[in-house]
Amino acid sequence: MAVLSTFLAGVVFGLALAAPPGPMNAVIAEESVLRGWRSGVRAGLGAMSADLVFLGLALVGVVGVLERAPALRNAMVAVGGVLMLYFAYGAARGARQQFRTSTAPSARGFTRAFVLALSNPYQILFWLTVGVGLLAPGRVDLLAYASNALAGLVVVRTGHPALLVGLFGGVAIWIVGFPAALVAAETRTEAAAPAIAVGSAAVLVAFGVYFLYDAATWFLV
Repeated sequence: MAVLSTFLAGVVFGLALAAPPGPMNAVIAEESVLRGWRSGVRAGLGAMSADLVFLGLALVGVVGVLERAPALRNAMVAVGGVLMLYFAYGAARGARQQFRTSTAPSARGFTRAFVLALSNPYQILFWLTVGVGLLAPGRVDLLAYASNALAGLVVVRTGHPALLVGLFGGVAIWIVGFPAALVAAETRTEAAAPAIAVGSAAVLVAFGVYFLYDAATWFLV
């Protein structure tokens, strides 16, 4: 029972991490609307692949180096900001294209999302903090805080493989379902494609400027 609740908690957690608006979903939306479902899923896989890289680094302790090297962390923030501005320019140019300008398989979306995710401070900081906590063996009784009568009903075991499988399963559900939802409304997204591309560019610009500001304020202190 504890394993099942741990897995389901991981799925919910993965969905909660993947669903909020942000630079990764901006890229997934752009790829889905302009190039179809497969391109959207490829972009999502690029972002998830970066999480797998961070997971591997966390498991061998390399991610902890960034926690002890704030200068390196902020340099990565600055690089991430520049990359987001660069990809925002590409998204804005893509606003002139029609829906599904190309249905041929392409690694473009995967590469963009993967590179952005590797330099995304939020993903880095997640694995520095929450991610490391998820890997540490432990036991969380979720309902015990609400009532002693509910204690033991929903127990999540941190550091258990089921939690990580569930987490990445939740992310996978999102990166498959989100592009599918966009493409399912093809007749509407045909007209909305330029607006979505411009919106994606705006999101990337906003995050890019914020990351550059964040890095600059640290270096200027």
